[in-house]
Amino acid sequence: MPTRKSAAGSGTRRAPGRRRGRLAPGGKERGLDASQVAASLEDPALAPLTALVRSAGGAPIGAYHEPLGGRALLLASLPLASVQPTPFQRDLSPTHAKRLAQKIDETQAFLDPIIVVRGEDGRLWTPNGRHRLAAAKVLGMKQITALVSPDEALAYRILALNTEKAHNLKDRSLEVIRMARSLARSRGREPETQFAAEFEAPELLTLGVVYERSPRFAGGAYSAFLKKVDRFSDRGLAASLRAREDYAARLEEIDARVKSLVAALQARGFKSPYLRNYVVARINPVRFHKVKKGVTAPPMPVAQALTRMAAAARTFNLGSVSNSDLAWVAVGAGSAES
Repeated sequence: MPTRKSAAGSGTRRAPGRRRGRLAPGGKERGLDASQVAASLEDPALAPLTALVRSAGGAPIGAYHEPLGGRALLLASLPLASVQPTPFQRDLSPTHAKRLAQKIDETQAFLDPIIVVRGEDGRLWTPNGRHRLAAAKVLGMKQITALVSPDEALAYRILALNTEKAHNLKDRSLEVIRMARSLARSRGREPETQFAAEFEAPELLTLGVVYERSPRFAGGAYSAFLKKVDRFSDRGLAASLRAREDYAARLEEIDARVKSLVAALQARGFKSPYLRNYVVARINPVRFHKVKKGVTAPPMPVAQALTRMAAAARTFNLGSVSNSDLAWVAVGAGSAES
């Protein structure tokens, strides 16, 4: 499985005085000079990548040092069949892939190389090229150009790298839970907190489990609630995922009750599209909790919050709902969307 590698490792040239992950103070320039970016295919640091490309039936084309961090990258032509998307990416959108293929065909130019790393069992994985790869297949291309990186951890940086098509909450949540399950197979004893950069936000893990079971789940209605109470766990990743399975099951039970409440309100003549959001807001036990700057502790543990939410759903008073309340929910939703 891919592991984290230091940027100071083989083939890396970091600009003097620069610290990875920090913005340059005062707008100062950072990174490599042009002479430092240039690289040769004969660079010993590129030998493993060159061998990987050739073993896949591809051909090295060129090389350079990435101009910010200085890592050596290989530009290569790879047989289309030799590259696969990482197995935990969002599901392919055939419509988007066909549209992309059409536009590429119109320009007669495939200009944007995909990023490729070594994945499991030595296979070639692309963490951010699923739709370009599919478009190339639609076009019947034999080869695809790729930037081959020695940093195998890029396979788990999907949310940062994939900008082809905007991620919605469902896409992000499913990708995160798929990454988590993949990592848990080999690194399940490592604390979940160690993967915070890969997973982006803890609530995406919980929502991801729900979306696996219920693809049409309205996760957006519960996102604000989970943001306040869900945190990355210090427990091992495998153990934490088991706990999240329980959270997800309880969230599904709450949502089933919410659906019945919405149906009852509709039967009483309420037709607002924000009924679900309104009900969820009403049963949210932390809805009035203000997030204070610098405070990371949740107002209550997620398990306790789910218990209180379920209790509030069971005792929800349908007679207390008014059209004026729903109007305020609509205003709030509109502000959030803008």
